[in-house]
Amino acid sequence: MVKKKQLRPIAEMARKIRAYRERKSRPRESQMYDLDYETMKRPLTGKMLPVLAWQDVRRESRLFSLLTGMRMFGVGRLFTRKSWLEEHTEPSYWQITKVKVDYTAENMDHGKAWGILTYKGKQESEVKEMDKVMYHDWRLVPKHMELQLKDFVPPPEPPVRYVPFPPLLRAMMLAQHKKAVGSVLAEEPVLPLKRDVLLNKDYFREQELKKQRTEGTPV
Repeated sequence: MVKKKQLRPIAEMARKIRAYRERKSRPRESQMYDLDYETMKRPLTGKMLPVLAWQDVRRESRLFSLLTGMRMFGVGRLFTRKSWLEEHTEPSYWQITKVKVDYTAENMDHGKAWGILTYKGKQESEVKEMDKVMYHDWRLVPKHMELQLKDFVPPPEPPVRYVPFPPLLRAMMLAQHKKAVGSVLAEEPVLPLKRDVLLNKDYFREQELKKQRTEGTPV
């Protein structure tokens, strides 16, 4: 039997101390995403925000900037984003279920939050951590609009009418088109799932007559 490798207690303790010091020296999220609103630079890295983001940074709020002024840090309330309101007509929002605030941050405007995501009217079943909480485009959904968003019924998805060709057949079609025309096919070739032509006897008889007109009848 192979003997188990025994760890040296001092070496193992030194490894744990190095890992602990590395975690302690790592900058917190509040330090990483801290922002000087006058110069629009992050003090930790010295990087400046894009000019297009300055307007939203001055007018909009981060998620925890809204949560810190609310009862129970906004647990149970709905929050949406400005980008979702501009891009989608269907309601998209988070319902917060849990909040972990970073009490070392100034004004407690940093931390982690968990909730249930509803995106384009489709609600997910599992609770997960909210992303992009440091973005300056979060908005609180008023209470008189919460019921309206929750009662939204998404329209049924249209049936799939086209599927992509198999890889080998697709490559053959693209090569044939490039050889005949001399340019790459602009649109991706797709295969319709439903035929618009009824394959009956009249159809095959008409195809045979067209073939005879073009090729002629055998003598």
